[in-house]
Amino acid sequence: MKHKELFKLLDEVQEQGEETILKRHDKVLLIDGLNLFFRNFAMMNMVNPDGVHIGGLGGFFRSLGAMIRQTQPTSVYVVFDGAGSTANRKNLLSEYKEGRNLQRITNWDAFDSLEDEHDAKVDQIIRVIQYLKLLPVKTTLIDKVEADDIIAVLSKKLVEKYNSTCFIVSSDKDFVQLVTDKIILYRPMEKEYYTPKTVKEKFGVSPQNFILYKTLLGDNSDNIPGVKGLGVKGIFKKFPELQEKDLTLENIFDISARKFKEHVVYSRVVQDQDRIETSYKVMDLGSPMINERENKFLDELIEEDIPELNIDMFIQFYNSDQLGGMIRNLEVWLKEIFSQFKGYKVDA
Repeated sequence: MKHKELFKLLDEVQEQGEETILKRHDKVLLIDGLNLFFRNFAMMNMVNPDGVHIGGLGGFFRSLGAMIRQTQPTSVYVVFDGAGSTANRKNLLSEYKEGRNLQRITNWDAFDSLEDEHDAKVDQIIRVIQYLKLLPVKTTLIDKVEADDIIAVLSKKLVEKYNSTCFIVSSDKDFVQLVTDKIILYRPMEKEYYTPKTVKEKFGVSPQNFILYKTLLGDNSDNIPGVKGLGVKGIFKKFPELQEKDLTLENIFDISARKFKEHVVYSRVVQDQDRIETSYKVMDLGSPMINERENKFLDELIEEDIPELNIDMFIQFYNSDQLGGMIRNLEVWLKEIFSQFKGYKVDA
């Protein structure tokens, strides 16, 4: 979905309400904070006058402002991974996301070593969160919980309780499985919005079947193995049912059992059933890894008032970090992008 189609959709969303005054939960922007930060950190080779890298920090807020302009939300959530966020999934699959921190994400000479790059990332992430606390957006993280799970829970709660239209911003394909008519995924690298129609066109499956599609193929970025010998070109030859109707993992096992002798792929699915079930659980955002206490915390977060906009302190931070021309006309930008959020009606 390109931007013209998005604006048409936004107009339709606004027309659906009986009241002309937008309410706080009508259109919600849910941002995968680390995903947006790392994209800017890796792509923007910018330093301040003291030689300190600022690409991740400045780029994050430029991207945030651009997304608010595009989607015109009535509220914004920025969600980060908590400390030890991979622990739950590592308990299921020990190699989950293994080796990620051992790789550089920049390809220039701003950092002398992997350790220097890591330190710069940490420093800028902390600073991003400090800046966010000065804006009328809800910023959250939960220890030992991934942002994916929090966003999955928030989007479901918002749609069910307020009939919200949610826009998830992330390049992480795991979110494709959450896409519905009310939950739209924006993937910044592609600059494209994913609706159920887009998902079908891109991957050949419905959002409901995407989790099965990904389970069978595996996910190299998260170090999750797929079925040996099965690739993107062959998956629909072996499992054409994925394109025809919504399936369950049990359906995949039944199909493979019936065709056990027809091809080695089917026999591998049957023989590796336990491992495949584990991979499915690791990737399934339909059953997020959130406990009752954390679930209650997210209920309370939704009901909390929107934080105040602190323009003066934001400008002080900006000048202290010497971000220079990263954002032009900073005070005007802050008022234009963020002043609107206090004007939306609180949902009854």
